Amino acid sequence: MPGGSTRPHGSATAATDSTILLVDKDQMVHLLHEQHALSDRFIAHMLARNIRIEEDLIDQLFNSSEKRLARTLLLLARYGMHDKPVRAVPPISQRTLAEMVGTTRSRVNVFMKKFQRLGFIDYTDGLKVNNSLLTVVLHE
Repeated sequence: MPGGSTRPHGSATAATDSTILLVDKDQMVHLLHEQHALSDRFIAHMLARNIRIEEDLIDQLFNSSEKRLARTLLLLARYGMHDKPVRAVPPISQRTLAEMVGTTRSRVNVFMKKFQRLGFIDYTDGLKVNNSLLTVVLHE
């Protein structure tokens, strides 16, 4: 950061088993200058991340909590990713979903029951998301 200041440390919770690699800032700057493929991928990742943050903000401002939950479930199921969508969602509590969506656990519970009744999600063998859930996101 400018002036040598550091960012405050935060915390994160992984939804699945993860491996974390800590790279020193000076080493990362060196790698970005020397490894052009890494630099290209890093910039593409940062641009995609910024787009996602803007989409999340728009989603929070203009969409109902039901639509936000549907969008979150589709993202967790990797709907629309380059590879084949993974229908199964990593184990996640309704409380965590509520925090991600910006609503209460009880509202998430109501919407999940509705999504299950309509066949958008399935709880057999863990939580699975059907592509038909997209209709909730696209519905005006």
